[in-house]
Amino acid sequence: MLDILAVHDTAKADISYRHVGRTDATRYEKMHVEVFKHAAEASVAVAHEIADLIRARAYQKKRCVLGLATGSSPIKIYEELVRMHREEGLSFANVVTFNLDEYFPMERSSTRSYWYFMHEHLFSHVDIPAENINLPDGNIPLEEVYQHCVAYEEKIERFGGLDFQLLGIGRTGHIGFNEPGSNSRSLTRLITLDHLTRVDAAPDFQGINNVPTRAITMGIDTIRRAGRVVLVAWGHKKAEVVQKAVEGERTSTLPASYLQDHDNLTVLLDEEAASELRRFATPWLVGPCSWTPDLRRKAIIWLSGKVGKPILKLTERDYNNNGMSDLLALGESAYTQNIHMFNILQRTITGWPGGKPNVPDDDRPERAEPAIKRVILFSPHPDDDVISMGGTFLRLVEQGHDVHVAYQTSGNIAVSDADALRFAEFAADINGTTGVENKELATSIERLRHPDPAADVVPKDVRKIKGLIRRGEATAGARYVGLRDDHIHFLDLPFYETGKSKKNPPTQADVDITKALIEQVRPHQIFAAGDLADPHGTHKVCLDIVFEALHQLKGDPAIADTYLWLYRGAWQEWPIHEIQMAIPLSPQEVEKKRQAIFFHQSQKDGVMFQGDDEREFWQRAEARNRHTAQTYNQLGLTEYEAIEAFRRWMF
Repeated sequence: MLDILAVHDTAKADISYRHVGRTDATRYEKMHVEVFKHAAEASVAVAHEIADLIRARAYQKKRCVLGLATGSSPIKIYEELVRMHREEGLSFANVVTFNLDEYFPMERSSTRSYWYFMHEHLFSHVDIPAENINLPDGNIPLEEVYQHCVAYEEKIERFGGLDFQLLGIGRTGHIGFNEPGSNSRSLTRLITLDHLTRVDAAPDFQGINNVPTRAITMGIDTIRRAGRVVLVAWGHKKAEVVQKAVEGERTSTLPASYLQDHDNLTVLLDEEAASELRRFATPWLVGPCSWTPDLRRKAIIWLSGKVGKPILKLTERDYNNNGMSDLLALGESAYTQNIHMFNILQRTITGWPGGKPNVPDDDRPERAEPAIKRVILFSPHPDDDVISMGGTFLRLVEQGHDVHVAYQTSGNIAVSDADALRFAEFAADINGTTGVENKELATSIERLRHPDPAADVVPKDVRKIKGLIRRGEATAGARYVGLRDDHIHFLDLPFYETGKSKKNPPTQADVDITKALIEQVRPHQIFAAGDLADPHGTHKVCLDIVFEALHQLKGDPAIADTYLWLYRGAWQEWPIHEIQMAIPLSPQEVEKKRQAIFFHQSQKDGVMFQGDDEREFWQRAEARNRHTAQTYNQLGLTEYEAIEAFRRWMF
């Protein structure tokens, strides 16, 4: 964790992260950036800065004026502030808050409003006076919005301006809801939301059609007048926009870039959000670096793509002309390094994901023995198994391994009402032919025919129908792959069962369910979804539960011989330099994988949580797997139809 200095004077409490000045590594960065290994660590650091500021202002007998943000990024910050209030006596009695934005139109009572969000995560758990809480009102008549925005600005000024402004950053580069095209001198106003912003919000609204098209937001100039600004960003999805905001030019097409001229700004990132900054993406182009084996691999693969040559054709001139001359200066020729790297990549490719029996395995990703391995494939949703590693799944079963698939959550909220109604009516018709009357089913059908538009939680009986739909699809897909029913497990982890997109934090109950399966199977291999980025996404929560289960089982014979392999979800693939096992697929296996995905009919043709990619999941998966194969081929390795990739995780 970073050291934090508290520097107080009679004018302002200025609390800054310890920073020793610009170095060669950061010389391209136009904002002060601090990088943490995990988002949780960074969140605690921000919360402690805010707490120190509150205490400093209280000591001076002054109000502490905070500008606050919503969204997933600050949730852990608010959790830590609440903890400090409860356990350390941190008082918010002297705090005045102004929130950045609110959807328009939006009733404050709605669970989707930012008013609700702030009370759920912070205000209802601390001692802040109600009259000190300020948010834009999303439920006023349109003709009153302009005057409301003027009054919001005037109120901020009456309190002496913002002492501290907390920000996230959207993938459009927005801060608050200042979308591309916003003026650097803009003040609080009504704005139209970018399509990508609405796509990102769609899961919280059960589909993009329900996301408001407008919002009231503080302006860029309002934000920049804050005495202190901290911007936080987590995960690989934010990496590209962070790099542009931090290292690019100031431009209205990327509103966050206007923060470059703020003299008391810190950007806090986790490693994935920082991954596109030059000091991490291409450190050899920034300055001298320590050439670890991992960095050599990353750099040589990058060089091959940069000059458009297979690895074995790279020359010393290629190295010298692209910032990698000091790698050659270590003593090995370009030819020697090329051969070494080619061999490393070649050894990642195997047609035997469970290990190849009766052959030396020193240069193979998996052990040869035992020849028949017990395997658990953890699938966060009931289709991630076949979407993300369907070809490998097929190969493991065909090669005789004892494979179990475990669907960690029900995935019920991702089924549309139309699909649920179709199945419910079918069930009612079947009951009718047998003379059985099911009053509970009739009630569910009525709810599906006439859903309550104001309801924010899917009723439990409707969720049961939707969960059964996904369970049936998953069972059919796993049977198609070749699994027996007693090897198909539905864990229905409790954290997921809230009936809305926002889930509960995982508990020991989730871990115990996972541990019980591991103890039952005693696997030699575990495959799990390795989406490490979004700290609140279902994939990440499911992975954390697996991690915690393995941690609690440490030393247990059940996992004495277990390898943990991570696959990626439908949205992305491991970078080539991080792949440790690459499973090539034939055209026939790609077709079989597609057919396995097709069993998940409720997730085809207009899936509820489509994201910003309009292709169906099977199309994304095939394109991703073919791209990986093409990249291997461009590096000079054998040409395959498709490749599924994995990274081994040490625990």
